Order: sequence, then structure tokens, then C-alpha cells
Amino acid sequence: MNKIKIILIPLILIVVACTSNNEDENKTFDSFLKNEWQKTLRENPIFATYTGDKRYNTLISSNSIDRFYEVKISEEESINTLKSISFDKLNEDNQLNYKLYLFDLQNSINLKNYPTYCYRLNQRGGIQSFYETGDRLVYSSEQDYLDWYKRLEQFSENIKNSIENNKKCLNEGFTQPKIITNGVISQIDGILNVSIENNPYYKVFSKIDNESLQNLAKELIINKINPAYKELNNFLKNEYLPNSRDSIGIKDVPNGNKYYEQLAKKFTTTDLTPDEIHEIGWDELRRIRSEMEQIIEDLNWNGDFSSFLNYLRTDPKFYYDNADDLFDAYLIMSKTIDPLLPKIFKVFPRAPYGVIPIPEETAPFTTTAYYNRPSPGRPGYFYANLYKPESRPKYEIPVLTVHEAVPGHHFQISIAQELENVPEFRKHGGITAFVEGWGLYSEELGEHMNIYDDPYDKFGQLTYDMWRAIRLVVDTGIHYKDWTRDDAIDLFLKNSAKSLLDIENEVDRYIAWPGQALAYKIGQLKILELRTRAENLLGDKYDIKDFHHEVLKRGSLPLELLEFYIDEWINQTLNS
Repeated sequence: MNKIKIILIPLILIVVACTSNNEDENKTFDSFLKNEWQKTLRENPIFATYTGDKRYNTLISSNSIDRFYEVKISEEESINTLKSISFDKLNEDNQLNYKLYLFDLQNSINLKNYPTYCYRLNQRGGIQSFYETGDRLVYSSEQDYLDWYKRLEQFSENIKNSIENNKKCLNEGFTQPKIITNGVISQIDGILNVSIENNPYYKVFSKIDNESLQNLAKELIINKINPAYKELNNFLKNEYLPNSRDSIGIKDVPNGNKYYEQLAKKFTTTDLTPDEIHEIGWDELRRIRSEMEQIIEDLNWNGDFSSFLNYLRTDPKFYYDNADDLFDAYLIMSKTIDPLLPKIFKVFPRAPYGVIPIPEETAPFTTTAYYNRPSPGRPGYFYANLYKPESRPKYEIPVLTVHEAVPGHHFQISIAQELENVPEFRKHGGITAFVEGWGLYSEELGEHMNIYDDPYDKFGQLTYDMWRAIRLVVDTGIHYKDWTRDDAIDLFLKNSAKSLLDIENEVDRYIAWPGQALAYKIGQLKILELRTRAENLLGDKYDIKDFHHEVLKRGSLPLELLEFYIDEWINQTLNS
């Protein structure tokens, strides 16, 4: 007996020491993440405001090249610290946190090996649309308006930085295509050529009953912001535009192919090559086309595929003739979907959502819709484009609503924000292949809720699925192959019922934002693959509500990690 005791005591001491070491490592890692989060808020003051933290409410981030490299150095220091922490000593939850934080840092550092500051000039959220930030903030007191004014006092410096950045980029051969620059010039013209009362930077201040602050805002816009924009616009028109590239693909800038390959990895979270993604797009295009042709046959259409698409694009019965009716249709659809969600979900977000129009200043240059996440005191918003309602077909309304609102972006993003016992970065991060993959996957869920009972609405859903398949072909075609803008538009026109205006805006979006469009279809295909696997393996034990809960309950994940957790859930369910 004594011999046994002599043997056991050292073993107990070893176990205690290991447990203590593991606890210390978890504490070190928790402290690292808390410090990183505070740094994120400090270095991204507007993001901090979005999260409800008002400590940096009067600050904005610099867009200078110097700041770009400072951030890169800071991220490299962070990743070195992270790698000094022993992964094997972390508990299961922290091992996931470690993988996700490493994923985010490594992606950001990899992209900073390229001069991404040269591509900020674009028609979808560049320096010319900073006013949209002010529109999205929550104003619960007069101080909030004053804080926004103080931020705008600094903003003209960023406009001037944009000039200096793009001069350097121009000299080194890193430019945006002329078609993108022309869009930015048009948007700046729109800011400069309106009265002060209609200036988009004044819009926020028109809502407050404080004449003194309103007058200060007008003076700031007239004396600092507009002159800075005028200087930028003159530079763009007289120097940048004549000397920027005629080509549209990112492959035509120095190291453009390598940059695009890195973008493909980032946005899909896979090792798929652009060529492989291109072929996946073609495969999906052919599959969806056959489903569309079946609907046309079922409708007894007396004509070919092209004539049916022309009918959808041109018959007035498919369109509203005014923006108010179009907007009301989106509102009605969102409220039609809400009570149907318990059929396929068992967990629901607490945050509310609303539907609002895309601002008039940007609506002509942007896509059909987008979503903006909730923040403290502010619901999530599905932004609908009401510009030229005669180009916004009724059969798009159901599929757009399930993607942008529920159960699409609002569902997934709000559930992530409301996660408990996870680091803050997990609540506010967004891995595009997961976020947009879920949005596209949600479009198919309209079938489960019977909102596509009209064949034209179903054709609308297939049109949107086709749209994302075409994206894989077009984005890789433009940026990695030798596709022209007309090639891209033509592929859309031949295979989808989207209007010409919508198609042109979409193609220009891909030109300005290479790689991002790859995320949707690749993410959707993975979620559908995992759902099919769960259905086949679980049989009677399968419940779509459980599957959706498993997909959403950890927030956004790289697709490889999502697959790991779904497989783990399948095995646990089989053995339960």
C-alpha cells in the first residue's frame, strides 16, 4: 500500500502542474484577446462607435499610406505574440478562438503585402461617400451630433490624403480602371453641385434643433469639405483619369495575378485556384439554366429562352411605376416572411430589423440592395434600391428579402452579435464566405417557406442563384483571364432575367472589388453540401432546425472549420 502511495503522489503533482500551466496559458490568451480588442477599438474609432463604445466618438482613422504600414507592423507584432502562446495548452473554446483570430490576422497581413490603398478609390464606399457613415450612426443626444461634427472637422485631411496616395499609386502603375474613376467623379460632382441644404454631409444636422450647430456644419462643408473635394475632383479629372488604365482586370497591375490569387483564398477561405473557381461557376450556370428552362416549359411559353428573358425585362406587369409602391412591396414581403421562420429555425435574434431606401446620392451607382448590421440603439437595416423602379422587377422582391433581411443577413449577423461567453471579435467579425454564403443559402430556404409559389417568383430565385454562379465566371474572367466588360454583361443578359441597369452596376462592382463576389456561391455550395450530408447520414434523426442552429451558433467560420463542426454534430447525433 505504501508503495502505491509513493507512486501516486508524484503523478498527482504532475497532473496538478499541467492543469496549472494550462490555466495560466488560457489566462494569457484571454488577456491577449482583451488587449487586442481594445487596440481594435482605439485604432478604429468609428467601428468602436458602431459597437456602442463612445470613448473615441470624436475621432476618425487616417487613410494615409504611413498609417497603412503602421497597421501592418502592429498586426505582425500581434501575430508574433499569438504564436508565442501554446495552442495545445488552451481549452477547446479558446482553441477555436485562437484559430479564428490567427485566420483574421494572417489574411490581413497577407493582403498588406500589396498596395491595397491604391484600390480604395471606387464607386462603392470610397472617400466620396463618407457621409453614409454619419447616416448610420445613432444620435441619442446633442453630444452625438457634436461628436460627428468634430469628426467631420478632420475629414478634409483624409480627402487630401487620397490625392497624395493616388498620385503615388499612379506613378507606380497601380490604378483603378477608367470606368471606376468616372463613377467616383460623377459622385463627387453630385456632392459639389447641390445647395448646402441638400448636401449629403448636411443631412444629419438638418435633423437637430440647434441652429448654431447647423450653421457651423454649413461653414465646415463650404469652407473645408467641399474645397477638398473640388481639389480631389480636379486631380481625378486632369491627372488620374487620363493616365489610369483602360483595362478592367486587376491582373494588369504589377503582381496583379498573385494579388488576385490571394484575394480568392481570403474571400472563399479555401485553396481553390481562380481557374477551378471559374469552372465551378460554369458547372453551376449549366445546372441552374436547366431548372430555368423547365419553368419556361411548364409555363407553356411560346418562344425560346432569350425571348422569355426579354418578356420578363420589358413587360410592365412585372414592375412598379413609382418608388413608393416598390418600397411598400419590400415591407409587405418582410412581414410575410417573419411568421414563417419557426418552420425552419429554433433560435431567433433579439435585434429588430427595418427596411429603408438606399440614399439617393448613391442609388444610381450601386446594386439592388444591401444590409447594415444592428448597433446599440439602432436596428439592422435592409437597404432597398428605389432608383428607377421600372428596372426593379417584382419577382426579385421575395428572394432579395430573404437574403438581405430574414433569414439571411439579419438573422446570421444578429445571432453572432448576441453570442454569449465568446471574445468580442467573434461577435463583430464577418468571414465573407460564411456571411454571404449564408445569405445565398437563405434564398433557397424561401422554398421551404413556400414564398416562391408563383412560378415567376421561383424564376426570380433561380435568377439570383444564376447571378452568383455567373459571378464566379465573370469575376475570375475579368481579373484572371482576358474578359471584357461587354463579355461579362453579355453572359448575364443571356442567362439571367436581371435588368440591364442592374447588370451593369453589378459588373462594375466586380471590376472595383476583385474577389469578393467569389464568396457567395462557394459558401452556399458548402452549406448545401453539409445539409445534404446531414440529411443522408442522420435519416429520421435529421431536423433542419437543428442543422441551422449548428451552422449559426458559433458565428461566422472559415468553411473548413464549419465542415469540422457539422461533421462532429452529425457523429454526436448518430451516437446519441
